[in-house]
Amino acid sequence: MKQLTKAEEDIMKILWDINEGSVVAILEKLPEPKPAYNTVSTIVRILEDKKFVKYRKEGRIHIYIPEVKKNDYSNQSITKLVDGYFQGSFKSMVSFFMKKNDISIEEMETAMREINKEKKKL
Repeated sequence: MKQLTKAEEDIMKILWDINEGSVVAILEKLPEPKPAYNTVSTIVRILEDKKFVKYRKEGRIHIYIPEVKKNDYSNQSITKLVDGYFQGSFKSMVSFFMKKNDISIEEMETAMREINKEKKKL
């Protein structure tokens, strides 16, 4: 799976949130200052070329639909982060974030309990 630029990722986050939408619908969800319509349209077409979105026509309007699930992209991004910056060690990444964000052992244990609850649901 290809990596997205910041602008492409911003558009994908909106599409993941709204499930499908036209360029106008995406543009409405973007924060100020909003890019030009043509800019968003170009980014969406790039996402289509990268196979992140597909579209269906409604009259003259294209409705864009995510082809890549948010969870799949997130997993790939985390794996790349762990491999690229932490030599493939999830433990090293967690340790780094604990130190960087001053997370206590108690907070980490609480987070682990939540993770285990979520795993049991699957």
